[in-house]
Amino acid sequence: MGAEQQVRADFVELYGAEPEGVWAAPGRVNLIGEHTDYNDGFVMPFALPHTATAAVSRRTDGRLRLHSADIEDGVAELRLDDLTPESDRAWTAYPAGVVWALREAGHPVTGADIHLTSTVPSGAGLSSSAALEVVVALALNDLFELDLPRWQLARLCQRAENVYVGAPTGIMDQTASACCEAGHALFVDTRDLSQKQIPFDLAAEGMRLLVVDTQVKHAHSDGEYGKRRAGCEKGAALLGVDALRDVPYAGLDAALERLGDEEEVRRLVRHIVTENQRVERVVTLLESGETRAIGPVLVEGHASLRDDFRISCPELDLVVDTALAGGALGARMTGGGFGGSAIVLVEAADVDTLTKAIEEAFAAAGFTAPRVFEAVPSAGARRLG
Repeated sequence: MGAEQQVRADFVELYGAEPEGVWAAPGRVNLIGEHTDYNDGFVMPFALPHTATAAVSRRTDGRLRLHSADIEDGVAELRLDDLTPESDRAWTAYPAGVVWALREAGHPVTGADIHLTSTVPSGAGLSSSAALEVVVALALNDLFELDLPRWQLARLCQRAENVYVGAPTGIMDQTASACCEAGHALFVDTRDLSQKQIPFDLAAEGMRLLVVDTQVKHAHSDGEYGKRRAGCEKGAALLGVDALRDVPYAGLDAALERLGDEEEVRRLVRHIVTENQRVERVVTLLESGETRAIGPVLVEGHASLRDDFRISCPELDLVVDTALAGGALGARMTGGGFGGSAIVLVEAADVDTLTKAIEEAFAAAGFTAPRVFEAVPSAGARRLG
C-alpha cells in the first residue's frame, strides 16, 4: 500500500469516513544561505523526496481533530476558539498553529479532521516542522477555497511557528516546502520573497548530494538560535541599517571596523554578509553549468558557520573533515545548527567509499552511527488525491 492509500485507510479507521483529500509537503535541504533568512538575505534550499502526508476533511462545528501515525497517542481534539499562542508544547502546536494563523488573518476555517504521517527525519535540520505546517495549510487552502498563493501560505506557516509555537525561525523552510520544483534549487530573496528556480540536476552530471544526519538532535526554541538572531539585530542597529542584508560585501571591512570591540556581533555580521555573497556565487556557478565549482563555496560556508556563527558541533565537523579528506567536492553543515545534518557533494562513483569512511570515522570517535542518504531535488507541496 502506497503512502496515499495508507493515510486514507488510517483516516477512515480513525474518523469513520473517507477524507476529502490527501496532500503532501516535503522537508528541505538548504544548499547554501544559512541564517540569512531572518536578516532579509538570500537562501537556496531544495525539496527532499521525504514528505509529511495528510488526509483531511472539513468540519463546521469549530473543532479540530488531530492525529499522527508517528506518535503513540490518541486523537487530540481542540476547539478553534481556544487556540492560544504558546499554549501547546506538543507536536500538535504545528498544525494547530496553522489553523490559528489562517483564522487570525481572517480566513473562514471552521474546523477539520486531520491525520498525518511523515517520512522527514525529525530533529535532523531538514524542516520536519515546516513540512507539517505546509501540508496542513495547503489542504485547508484547497478545502476552504481560500485561493492563497504559495508564498502567502508560507508566510502564514512562518507566523504559526514564530507566534503560536514560539520558535523564531525565518521564512526559508516554509517557502521551500511550498514552492520548490523537482530538479531545481530555489533561490529566494527573503526580503520581497521573489523566487527563481535554478537547475540542479546532479544525477545528469554524474554527481550526488548526500545528507548525513548526525543523529544529534537540535531544538530551535532552546535559546541559542534566538541569541544569534538577537545578535544580528543588534549588529544591524549599530550599523544603522534595516537588516544585515543591507551591508554590502564590498563594505564589510568598513562595517566591521565600525563595530569596534563588539567581537561577538562582528562575527555574526561577517557570517551573514559573506554568506549572502556565497549564495549569489552559487547561483552564478549553477546557471553557468559549473556545478562542481560550488564545492569550495560550500566548504567556505561551513568554516563561517563553525568559526563565526559558532553553531557547528564535533559530529558535523567530523562529517565535513572526513568527506573532504576522502575526496568529496564539497561539504558543510546545513540547517539551524547545534546538531542535525551535513551535506556532502560527491562524484557518483565515490558515494559508497565516502559513506563508509564517514561511518567508520563516527565509530572510531565513539559517536552514534549517522544516517546517510541521497538528497534528490524534488517537488514541493502538492495534492495527491
